[in-house]
Amino acid sequence: MKKWLVIIITVVFAEAVSDIFAKEWSLRSHWWIFAIAISGYIITNLFWLYALKNGADLARGAVLFSAGSAILGVMSGLILYKEILTPIQLLGVFLGIISLVLLLWE
Repeated sequence: MKKWLVIIITVVFAEAVSDIFAKEWSLRSHWWIFAIAISGYIITNLFWLYALKNGADLARGAVLFSAGSAILGVMSGLILYKEILTPIQLLGVFLGIISLVLLLWE
């Protein structure tokens, strides 16, 4: 596996963890949860810069990062917070997964 792809996967998971802390902050409003969420987003973006430096294409990498983060965000919302998606929104998630497959196809 290419080094930049491993970094992108790390970035996607770091973003998902940061999103969970951001959601927790929105529910509880504790300053330390806010600090963890912001720190996570900063670290995530530092890894993103590192991925770009190590061969990630901006066009493909940005979509992998965005779609991957969105899919993990949806999964977190459904599993952890019991959020509900409409059928059209589920179609959007499915298309996001298809976009990841097509972007990684070589």
